[in-house]
Amino acid sequence: MTMNKISPEALYTRMNNQENIMLLDVRAEEKYNDFHISGFNIESININKTEILKLEDQKLRDETIYSLPKNQEIIVTCTTGNSATKCANILSQYDYKVTVLEGGITSWKKYINSKYHPKE
Repeated sequence: MTMNKISPEALYTRMNNQENIMLLDVRAEEKYNDFHISGFNIESININKTEILKLEDQKLRDETIYSLPKNQEIIVTCTTGNSATKCANILSQYDYKVTVLEGGITSWKKYINSKYHPKE
């Protein structure tokens, strides 16, 4: 099964189109608190990847995972996209509709910086 992916540019466009977006950030809480993608139409949730990886190992179901909606696309992100892809693969086995942000927060920041601070 191939994982759905979204580029930072496509996510930005969807935000500007005022689509409601559910974003799951699987980085450590301090990184999330330091910076995360936000917007008035974004519901951002931070669940550490270790909680999601536990689902695979022990088939544990964490209460926070239950709070994720199954009837809505969830865009999963991390620092570079690797952890997000692992987490998305696990969540998709539990029937969540997941999409990975390509390149993670790193690519997002690069895209936003290039958009607002273009090279002269």
